[in-house]
Amino acid sequence: MKKTVGSAILVLSLVAVAYAADDVVTAVHGTIEKIDSASKTIVVKTDDGAEHSFRLLDKTAVHGVQSSAKADKDTWHGLKEGTDVVTHYSRRGSEDTAVEIDKVGHDGLKTSEGTISNFDRAGKKLVVKGSDGVESSFRLTDHSAKDAGKDLATGTEKGAKVTVYYTEQAGQKIAHFFEKR
Repeated sequence: MKKTVGSAILVLSLVAVAYAADDVVTAVHGTIEKIDSASKTIVVKTDDGAEHSFRLLDKTAVHGVQSSAKADKDTWHGLKEGTDVVTHYSRRGSEDTAVEIDKVGHDGLKTSEGTISNFDRAGKKLVVKGSDGVESSFRLTDHSAKDAGKDLATGTEKGAKVTVYYTEQAGQKIAHFFEKR
């Protein structure tokens, strides 16, 4: 009996670890190619041509767009096809679910390009030097501190060329996402 209970606990522990691993939030930048309000899905196409399909939930946060009570069938909470977005998502099994969608551009996330001069993931700080030589400091959101810039190998961040997607709050730049260029 003890062996059976011990085995059951071990299996449940492994399932819990695997399930928690699926809740990791990552992000992708691209353009909305298709919105299907009926099935609550969107397709986002990245610059490299890859298409990513995301399931939308009622609790999926949308930032940078004006939502109206009367939504067009080709929109979802103010998002339209052709909109430039950063989609934060988690994967459960083989399905990607949008946790947050940030519009890039007018009323949405601003962008800044430059070279990393300081990156402290644990301290949630990123400093980028623009082509004009001016350094901009960004505070990283929890999502961006954990996920963004993972394509940068540890120790090689300094000098990497990046695009930072950010907002400004109380005079401080908040990086929601950044990617290697």
